[in-house]
Amino acid sequence: MPEVNISIGGREFEVACQEGEEHFLQSAAALLDNEASVLASQIGRLPAERMLLMAGLMLADKTAGLEEQMRALETKLAAHETLIEELKSRPTPEPEKVEVPVIPSDVTDSLAELAARAESMAAAFEERLGGVEDASAE
Repeated sequence: MPEVNISIGGREFEVACQEGEEHFLQSAAALLDNEASVLASQIGRLPAERMLLMAGLMLADKTAGLEEQMRALETKLAAHETLIEELKSRPTPEPEKVEVPVIPSDVTDSLAELAARAESMAAAFEERLGGVEDASAE
């Protein structure tokens, strides 16, 4: 069983752990050390037992708060999953019929005929106008 040296609140401790769990022990010790450092900066030097007790209680309080948040989020997630399943189980709505107006072909033919007449009249008008301009230039 490996022995790991950890530092908490400026004090060194030797702790045994399972093979391969050294990293987890170091991470847990770092969390405890952070809390102990906060205590040391606020209160000053404490006996090791008291410092560890207070740091452990602070971590336990944070953990309890996180567990409460996790339960609330799990409840919210379950409600959303229920809503998703409810929405998935609903029958698909009937497709909406959308009517697009269609212009009858006789109307488009009439408009094309009117456009051709207008162009013809414009060409004739330009022709006459060109003759009047030529006469006034002489």
